[in-house]
Amino acid sequence: MEYAIKADHIGHRFGGKSVLKALNLKVGYGEIFGLLGPSGAGKTTLIKILTGQLRATEGTASLFGRETGTLTGADYGEIGIMMDCFGLYERLSCYENLKIFANIYGIAGKKNRREKIERMLDSVGLLASKNTDAMKLSKGMRSRLLLARALLGEPKALFLDEPTSGLDPVTAEEIHRLIEAERQAGVTVFLTTHHMAEAEKLCSRIALLHNGEIVESGSPGEICRRYNHQKKILLHLYDGTDLTLPHDAEAAETIERCLRNGEIETIHSSEPDLETVFMELTGRKLV
Repeated sequence: MEYAIKADHIGHRFGGKSVLKALNLKVGYGEIFGLLGPSGAGKTTLIKILTGQLRATEGTASLFGRETGTLTGADYGEIGIMMDCFGLYERLSCYENLKIFANIYGIAGKKNRREKIERMLDSVGLLASKNTDAMKLSKGMRSRLLLARALLGEPKALFLDEPTSGLDPVTAEEIHRLIEAERQAGVTVFLTTHHMAEAEKLCSRIALLHNGEIVESGSPGEICRRYNHQKKILLHLYDGTDLTLPHDAEAAETIERCLRNGEIETIHSSEPDLETVFMELTGRKLV
């Protein structure tokens, strides 16, 4: 099976400090893959290696079957990157910021460039603000402009480093909608985040990164079920009673009786969330 993104025993050191350690991962074409970990875990360093911005101390990384150290200008035209460290031109408008990158991407013809830029601004809800200087944008608007810039070249692979960090829920939801639309269009998305709800919502598979090492991987549901040590069923009844039941025949009888009598308001299984799993594996929180 071929993979859009692949890391093979990636290790990296800054000076004497090891920030990535024998890291392996594979991302399929058209997949949203999430890398979860707290600040300082090595997420941004890995993105830089996978996109050829940084050469790994050890191991190899490849994109679309080509080692990242050999990527050409044409290859980079197939990559969209959204990172906090990729700043905006503060004194230029939203339109002018994208115009610079439209020229870099070689979008030919003045009319074609204008139409493409305005279409991208419209897709992220910034068309009405196209003449507003970047320095006057809110954090949410800046994030949407950075995403528009990453999408401008119609990439085959999209790397998003904490794309909704610090955003309000409404703006984060808008970003999520745009990411999902790219996946539906066949784009491969590599997403780093420390928000478990974001990963559970968007990603088909995730990896948990701690101190430069992947400590667990799989689909969010698989990982949570894997660490469901208690195996309990939680019932909340309309009269306010909370029942915790084991997975056995007696519990099935109780649940059937409560359902028949219309007593159950909510019912949940007891598997942990990703935050709880991460704490069990590492002793610390994702944030």
